Amino acid sequence: MAAGAGEALGDGFETIVLKDGQRVVGDVVAEKPEALYVDLGYDLLKVPRESIARRAKGEEASGEVVAKPGTTVADPSGFFATGSLRPAPVKELVAKHGEAVVAIETPSGKGSGFLINDQGYAITNAHVIEGETRIAAILYQNAPGGGLSRRRVEDVEIVAINPFFDLALIKLPLGADVKPGHAILGSEEVNSGDSVFAVGNPLGMERTVTQGIVSNRSRNLEGQLYIQTDTAINPGNSGGPLFNQRGEVVGVTSRGARADMADNLGFAIPIAYVKDFIRHREAFAFDKTNPNSGYRYLDPPRRPRREKPEGLIGKPGESK
Repeated sequence: MAAGAGEALGDGFETIVLKDGQRVVGDVVAEKPEALYVDLGYDLLKVPRESIARRAKGEEASGEVVAKPGTTVADPSGFFATGSLRPAPVKELVAKHGEAVVAIETPSGKGSGFLINDQGYAITNAHVIEGETRIAAILYQNAPGGGLSRRRVEDVEIVAINPFFDLALIKLPLGADVKPGHAILGSEEVNSGDSVFAVGNPLGMERTVTQGIVSNRSRNLEGQLYIQTDTAINPGNSGGPLFNQRGEVVGVTSRGARADMADNLGFAIPIAYVKDFIRHREAFAFDKTNPNSGYRYLDPPRRPRREKPEGLIGKPGESK
């Protein structure tokens, strides 16, 4: 088939991830403004560009194990799972994945977090728990007769903390009878216009769900990239998950604009940072006996004092 306006590629197969979670693996033989043409080996498939979430060379170009549509896979770290889940209405996604969201309580305030495995490990913001010695968490578990049961867990442990990225890994001491649900971490590919929603505890109002879209996928704030969203992010949401339309966590809600300055400005830490933090958690291990983490920052050398040139009187800038 002639490439037409597109150019024949044929230099190796690609993985094309669709917005509904499906994946197409094949050789892209032609590209046109409205579609890609993929050679599957036995047939030629036309893939509309508007349906494509991302493209990558090979089957695992991202370095992660690729989950089949509708399934989850364990990360090589063994600490969390990634997936390619099916899209669903927000109401269904909250019922299915909301159990992973926890409330964080300290003497100085409240925040949110989410469980990443069944061993009680959870992610939250560093600023939610930093400097605290007494941390508790509230679990919300689906009750047999419907609704949610509320369970308080004391003596939450700080495992690792990275103040620069505002991330913390904590561990909830769970009893043998507690089997909480945990979140599935999603793709690092997020696009402007994607539907997202947050579950958290703004101003102490537990289990609050807010919905919006991704306004900007890579907003630079103070040298760090954030996902900008118009989803309402208020005090108490900090550390909670930002879900996509498949119920996968794509970010950690971190900050929002002050109400007296702007509306519909919320920011979340991209999931790529979160995965990297978890995989390298030992490098950020928290030591309560050494709050300075073993580092001592030295003052820079002082600038040598300049001698006053001959014939100059008064201070620089003064008139004679």
